[in-house]
Amino acid sequence: MKKKISIIIAVIVVIALIAAAVIFHYLSNRTHFNEGYVNGNTAGNLYNGGLFCEYDGTVYFSNPSDGGKLYSMSPDGSNLAKLCDDTVSYINADEHYLYYVRNNPGATGAALSFLSVNTDSLCRIDREGGDDSVLILDSAPCLYASLYGNYIYYIRYDESEGSTLYKVKIDGSGCKQVDTAPDFTCSANGEYMYYNGTDSDHYIWRLNTTDDSKGMLYGGNCYMPTVIDDTTAYFMDCDSNYAIARTDLVTGEKTLLSEDRVDWYNLYGDYIYFQKNDSEHPCLGFMRTDGSGYTTLFEGNFKDITITSEYVYFRDFSTDQSYCVPLGSSASPVAFEPGVVED
Repeated sequence: MKKKISIIIAVIVVIALIAAAVIFHYLSNRTHFNEGYVNGNTAGNLYNGGLFCEYDGTVYFSNPSDGGKLYSMSPDGSNLAKLCDDTVSYINADEHYLYYVRNNPGATGAALSFLSVNTDSLCRIDREGGDDSVLILDSAPCLYASLYGNYIYYIRYDESEGSTLYKVKIDGSGCKQVDTAPDFTCSANGEYMYYNGTDSDHYIWRLNTTDDSKGMLYGGNCYMPTVIDDTTAYFMDCDSNYAIARTDLVTGEKTLLSEDRVDWYNLYGDYIYFQKNDSEHPCLGFMRTDGSGYTTLFEGNFKDITITSEYVYFRDFSTDQSYCVPLGSSASPVAFEPGVVED
């Protein structure tokens, strides 16, 4: 009788352990969905490759000292940590996850080489990091990934469709084409996505990600718009030699903020940082969002201007050397070389 009871107890223990393992596996692998339409990065950062992303007091970034692999640090540059071995761009963050485009050496995606980088796949990882927590959301080559609530909108390439706008749920389900055009996904405000037309016009359009309906906001000749609260838009004005302009979306009144032709820009808070296109005196500069305080920061040609709450980061166009400078400061930039955390 005692032997039979012992066997029963042992069976119950085994069943309990199996049940606990199943529950643990489910809880550790289930997707945590967002309750609202959170966005994963700023428009300016995503237009510039999304190499830096700040969320809840932590900066997630593509580390130039370690082949662009995914790292985290405090906004002041302390507390450096390696999160995974993927080379990353277009980083987004929410409460539970980071999302990024994987650019590992030797990856496929040469068909997208006319854009800023060659790419491989769209991925999700726990914010704490760990290669074992990486989930591939779409294995196709992609760019300009941007978080809208529980969906990532991005430009996807395949041989039959070319480059088109897609979306996928953050658990990897519901992958679907949204538009046959490669619309920029970068400028986000809750559920709304703002982009310039690419086919028949360069107007500013607004896409509602709740149902993927769209409507025109402004009938200008615009490129890379950054829209603030549906009332104000900043963009590169194609009618004015790609100078930075601001328009009131209510009245339609447009103001040129400078006469400079720019290659790219990043709006953050009260500042606009930009790369001036000039054959004799190219430079990285910044100004206030009203056009005042124009400052030449660093002479030369630079790219990938990304901004956090404390620093502006950018790279030399020719050498890929990374630099940083305090936000809003006219101090001389210094090399950004955060170092490597060994596995």
